[in-house]
Amino acid sequence: MKPIEFPEMNCTFAKNQPQYLPLPALREQDGHVTSCWRAALAERLYFLFTGKMWLTQMTFGSPLQPLRPAILKPVIKKQ
Repeated sequence: MKPIEFPEMNCTFAKNQPQYLPLPALREQDGHVTSCWRAALAERLYFLFTGKMWLTQMTFGSPLQPLRPAILKPVIKKQ
């Protein structure tokens, strides 16, 4: 999967950090950060048949942050 740009995005995390993929995102005042990801065809087929997705979160020893994966686009409030 690859993070992709979307119309509502207002920042890009890790833009100048070559060891990471740049992460286009919408950073909201309430602390929510939303990003959009596109799966390759093979990934889509694999998910269709297995229904499984794996998620690795890099915490660097800090507490785990809440995550909410979704298939449908969340409601984005106008700022």
